[in-house]
Amino acid sequence: MPTATPPSSASVVIIGGGVMGLSTAYHLARAGVRDVVVLDRNAFGSGSTCRAAGGVRAQFSDPVNIALGARSLETFADFPNRFGQEIDFQRVGYLFLLDDPDDVRAFEANVALQNDLGIPSRMITAAEAHSLSPLISTEGLIAAVYSPTDGHCTPESVVLGYATAARRFGATLIPHCAVTGLEIKDDQTFTVRSERGPISAPAVVCTAGPWSAEVGAWAGVDLPVTPLRRQILTTAPMPDLDPLTPFTIDFGSTFYFHGEGRGLLLGMSDPDETPGFKLDRDDAWLPRLGAAIERRAPELAGVGIASGWAGLYENTPDHNALIGREGNFLYATGFSGHGFLMGPAVGEVMRDLYLRRTPFVDVEPLSVARFAAAGVRPELNIV
Repeated sequence: MPTATPPSSASVVIIGGGVMGLSTAYHLARAGVRDVVVLDRNAFGSGSTCRAAGGVRAQFSDPVNIALGARSLETFADFPNRFGQEIDFQRVGYLFLLDDPDDVRAFEANVALQNDLGIPSRMITAAEAHSLSPLISTEGLIAAVYSPTDGHCTPESVVLGYATAARRFGATLIPHCAVTGLEIKDDQTFTVRSERGPISAPAVVCTAGPWSAEVGAWAGVDLPVTPLRRQILTTAPMPDLDPLTPFTIDFGSTFYFHGEGRGLLLGMSDPDETPGFKLDRDDAWLPRLGAAIERRAPELAGVGIASGWAGLYENTPDHNALIGREGNFLYATGFSGHGFLMGPAVGEVMRDLYLRRTPFVDVEPLSVARFAAAGVRPELNIV
């Protein structure tokens, strides 16, 4: 597909045009950084962002993740005013269903931490969970957790909003232009090799999602990111569906669903999935999904499937992001399924790391150096 020729030089080159890269580009350009260039091998957002389930939340077990989620929620709630782009933000809440006493104890501790940080999450009974999400069966449930300020929105619209705003502030965005390598001269200047010519830049930002390990290797930085396929389905229209149905997650099985148009979007993790850049759909996971539906939302068993797709999680060993700076190589990747929802806040953080300013939250614990120092930070609230 025809595309623009990259400039021969830039102040900073961002590799990867999903929500992370575009949010970073917007915040850099708005802060006055000139000659910001974003390159992506395909259309913007086509990697993982626009294949995400669209959930946005601040319910996490790690205080840094809570802060990033909460800050991003502020942006999502005000997105049309800030960017002139409607993103169909549905603030219906997130509902975690718990059937294991150990999970209940862990979530109780998480809720206490979230409340201390200003998140209005709360433990509720199984009956209260059913009143919020009438499609569920409460059989076997011990408790649930609900936060009313969480919800879901449309990733494609968020990408469009950030791309338009980044261009407005002077950033150069070039889709369909794959990066093929990096060279570093005197530890100060990068030559970014692309399909359409080289770009010389004093700084590079890696927001390449599942492809970040290769980009990091070019820069001599070990980014332990592993791609893992996740599949999503959407149902046929459901005339009686409650439009306020929260993003509901059966935590024990990882089965989840939320409203999507006149039907539902649903999915779950597949423990038999193997790492790799697989984007084809495979029916092998459907029996396990069907069993989870029969157990937790039996009314859905007879609802027809309208469509579906596959996307890639960018997993790290502790399911926490990699955010940091090694010299003039910056990175924001490895979000293990919660990257889309953190994109707005992480863009701010990357701006500040680039400008050597103090971010609104200390992301030093998310540096890749934590693995060498045995300082892993496992995130518990993942599916």
